Amino acid sequence: MLTLHVAERSPGTAVLADGASLAAVGPYEELAAAHPGARVRRWPGILTPGLLNPYGPELLEATYHPDPREADRLGTAPIGGERARAIFRADPSRLGASARRGVQRLLAHGTVAVAGELRARPALDAVRRAGLALGHRPPTLPGPPSLSPTPLILLPPLTEGAPARFAIFDVEQRADLADKGAATCVATVVAGRLVYRAH
Repeated sequence: MLTLHVAERSPGTAVLADGASLAAVGPYEELAAAHPGARVRRWPGILTPGLLNPYGPELLEATYHPDPREADRLGTAPIGGERARAIFRADPSRLGASARRGVQRLLAHGTVAVAGELRARPALDAVRRAGLALGHRPPTLPGPPSLSPTPLILLPPLTEGAPARFAIFDVEQRADLADKGAATCVATVVAGRLVYRAH
């Protein structure tokens, strides 16, 4: 099924997804006229190629993402450092569930690719199952590991025939995305599937 995605602040960059790939990229009016039977998804903000987060190992192997049922004991924020290492030492099986929750948090921040060498099988499995791409880590990292690192790293422009992998952020323009961060994500699409949608 063809799905046409358009964001109100970037109508010149609409995408037509045909399953897991992009059938077309261009102005919304042109794509809608050429494909009148396509399902249309309208979003606030801007449509982008999505983000590369360079901190894959730090966020998925060295950070514990608490289960909501643990909120009373551990809180809801990601846990790093010695406290995370202690959690994984006490119960190594927690890495898999933590990595899956970490991937969900990355998707909620418009991340469609991660970089850094993942060594733990549960983290690799979580990344592969979600369909995240594996990218190259920049030679210098921007700062401390974060779900919204500064500066944000956008992937190359979307093109026809490329994987249907992109994110929509509720901002006026790209410059605002740098200022307001990845938490402004309203939707993330990977392999043509809507894998995150803000409530």
